[in-house]
Order: sequence, then C-alpha cells, then structure tokens
Amino acid sequence: MTDTVRSSTPTRRILPARDLAQIAIFAALIAALGLPGPLNIGPVPITLQSLGVMFAGAILGPRKGSLAVLLFLVLTAVGLPLLAGARGGIGVFTVSPAAGYLYGWLLGAFVTGYLTARLLPKYPFWPALGATILGGIVAVYLVGIPVMALNLGLPLWTTLGLNVAFIPGDLIKVVVTVLVARQVHKAYPGLIVRPPRRRA
Repeated sequence: MTDTVRSSTPTRRILPARDLAQIAIFAALIAALGLPGPLNIGPVPITLQSLGVMFAGAILGPRKGSLAVLLFLVLTAVGLPLLAGARGGIGVFTVSPAAGYLYGWLLGAFVTGYLTARLLPKYPFWPALGATILGGIVAVYLVGIPVMALNLGLPLWTTLGLNVAFIPGDLIKVVVTVLVARQVHKAYPGLIVRPPRRRA
C-alpha cells in the first residue's frame, strides 16, 4: 500500500525544464560576449562579459541569474576557455588580478535580480538604473577591488584608482541592460517571480 502511494505521488523538480534552459542560455550568452576579446588597459581586462552578467540578473532575477553566472564560472574553472581572450582554469580564480571580479559577478547578478524583482511589473527607468548600478557595478567592485589589491600586493586606495577607468564603460552597460530588460519584461512579464509583500 505504501509503495502504491509513493509511486503515484508526482516527483517535484527543483527547477523546471524552462528555467534550466534559461539558465543555460544566459551562461552561453556570457561566454559568447567574450568572443570579441578583451581590451587590455590595465591589470584587469575590459570585456563585454560583465554586460551578460547584468543581463542575467536584470532579466532572470536573483535565483536564475545567479545560477547562470555560477554555471559559467564552474565551466570556466574546470578548464574551458570561456573568458575573453580564451582564458580558463582554476588559476583565473586564485592568483589572477581579475579573480575577485569573477566572484563579484555572482554577487552582482544576485543583487541586480533581487532589486529588479521589487521593481516589477512597472520597472521604471531611473529606479531600474539605480538597481543595476548597485548590482552590476557596486557589488562587483566590492569583491573585485580588495581581491585585486591582495593579488597585486597594492594598497586598497591605489587599486581603487586603477578601477576608475572601468566606470564609464560599465555605466554604458548599465543603460543598455535597463533598456533591453524593459522590453523583455514587457514582452515576457513572468520571467521573474515577484516576492510576496509583507503584511503590516
């Protein structure tokens, strides 16, 4: 009798197939944005892949967006040359000056997605811009800059100054992300599940 009840109970998947497909697609998008290659103007290369990270958070939300970035990072860590300039392997996560930014991508996607979820369904431009700046730039830099300073053996303030050159390009990526995400959420309003409102 017990066996019959167990077999008739439907198994519940942790993630539906559609969510898994979205995660895989955005991980592939981050990888594809590395194909143009890096722009080397300092110890950390400038790439379009951080744009893919912003897309993942702003379009998929905190859970799926973070999982898409995590999938990309795991594939990179096992040796696939997915980073701009055909880089990969465990070394880019340990001794590389850019190591902290890779970890920061994970936090950035989560923060961007978390804040974006609270702006839906309206997703107004200026609050969305602020949310993406906090997630796509501030959160990433909070992890990336200290690790960069540690790996290069530089003072924190010196490393902070080296990152000023990245800000204009990152702000352009933020604007592009918000403009694209607005259209996507307008066309597909169910991509991010809004968190329940707390009762007073």
